[in-house]
Amino acid sequence: MKAVIIAGGLGTRLRPLTYNRPKPIVSVANKPFVLHQIELLKKYGITEIILNLHYLPKAMEMILGDGSDLGVKIHYSIEKNPLGTAGAVKNAEKYFDDEPMIVFNGDILTNIDIAHLVNFHKKKKAKVTIALTEVEDPTPYGLVITDDAGRVEKFLEKPSWESVTTKDINAGIYVIDPSVFKDVPKGKAYSFERELFPKLLMNGERVFAMVSDSYWLDIGSPKKYMQAHKDILSGEALVNIEGRHIKGNIIIDQNAVITPSAKLKGPLIIGRNVQIHDKAKISHFSVLGEKVVVGEGAYVEDCIMLRNSKIGKNVKLKNCIIGENCIIDDDVEMIYGVVLADYSIVKKGSRLL
Repeated sequence: MKAVIIAGGLGTRLRPLTYNRPKPIVSVANKPFVLHQIELLKKYGITEIILNLHYLPKAMEMILGDGSDLGVKIHYSIEKNPLGTAGAVKNAEKYFDDEPMIVFNGDILTNIDIAHLVNFHKKKKAKVTIALTEVEDPTPYGLVITDDAGRVEKFLEKPSWESVTTKDINAGIYVIDPSVFKDVPKGKAYSFERELFPKLLMNGERVFAMVSDSYWLDIGSPKKYMQAHKDILSGEALVNIEGRHIKGNIIIDQNAVITPSAKLKGPLIIGRNVQIHDKAKISHFSVLGEKVVVGEGAYVEDCIMLRNSKIGKNVKLKNCIIGENCIIDDDVEMIYGVVLADYSIVKKGSRLL
């Protein structure tokens, strides 16, 4: 079985972190996000993966290569122009075989049981099986209405609250028979949700949906990106985190340098070659990326700091996201939702609230 990861979007909701990189390689728990998806696929024996790319594709290829270092085989399918969800997968048609394939949206963090989903698909003799997940507010998503056997009856995109009859939404994870792409126009924008799936229903094809109670999160906004890290650190989202696990749910790379007077309060992730200086305090739900430097007396709580960023003496950071290669001078205070783009410089004594 092969998998397709739809990873061609511009990542506009996650800006400014996506100005310099496509969303699938934004760091999550100190590794490119797409690696978490690849590791999940490998867990279920899926080792041939097609990556659909459009925005900054070379950045993805430089990090992932042909996949051999990851124990998988990666094919790249490049869109010259955005083709929508179904059009993007159609663009990779030369890599298909006759077997059903897994299709993932490129911004989904999940622990879904892929084997269970595939078995359901085969049992129902479906052309398409859509994974569903329950959310508190379904209005930004696509509702999928099914009968008691799980057969899809209709789709409702971004419904108003008045029309909500279920909170089970399209999770952006599918098992699809490649034959359904024969009528998808090549080289044109075409949507699963608004065009292909409704057309299959209209033609009487067997389209089913299966509700999953596994962890699921769309990480496409800064708020959800922060939530993903909290869920990982709390153990709700299960991913592989590299480093030495110590008391207090603190994970530290063996090459990190932490002075004896620094204080750590977990859960935390401290990455490779991080330096934490005297009397600095790193508090719960923080993640420090490779080569991050925390100055003397600094306080960091509930923050994500990407690689190579440096903060000075007596800096206070709370509930922030700091991009790569940022410099934050001494005595700066930043709290409550500040997001810095890569290469930002914050001058001494600044307050961003």
